[in-house]
Amino acid sequence: MEFNLLIVAIAALIPIVLGFIWYNPKVFGTAWMNACGFTTDDLKGGNMAIIFVISLILSFMLASSLPTMVIHQNGFFQSLMNEPDLTKEGTEIYQYTQDFMNKYGANFRTFKHGALHGAMAGIFFVLPVLGTNALFERKGTKYILVNVGYWTVCLALMGGIICEFT
Repeated sequence: MEFNLLIVAIAALIPIVLGFIWYNPKVFGTAWMNACGFTTDDLKGGNMAIIFVISLILSFMLASSLPTMVIHQNGFFQSLMNEPDLTKEGTEIYQYTQDFMNKYGANFRTFKHGALHGAMAGIFFVLPVLGTNALFERKGTKYILVNVGYWTVCLALMGGIICEFT
């Protein structure tokens, strides 16, 4: 399977776009600021261009890792990585992979399935990491719910797009 740079780049935009909505004061922004102990004046500092560029790079890194989680066929190819003739036409292993992909390549390749795996990543990866940090930082439940909710929705949308269109 080939890496689809365009789809991954599109998926990497989701945290930025969803962040504008999620952390808007009319949605969860005020609750987040209160949970963090921030005021609107606290958020006026900082170089927003650098923050957004680094955020986009980190989002791209996250989106790049998602195909291995949301596309089951990647596991098939991962188990054959040491096969020297995997991409050489006419070889037995090449024909085997072609037959496999013709038969099973479209299985579980839907937005809904990718969103499920993305949401599971939010619950089983993001929640333990952010939850542990929040406990040691003495942050409350509201802080955890706002941030984990955001990342779970992000990962669900990213996973759905990557699974459907890659």
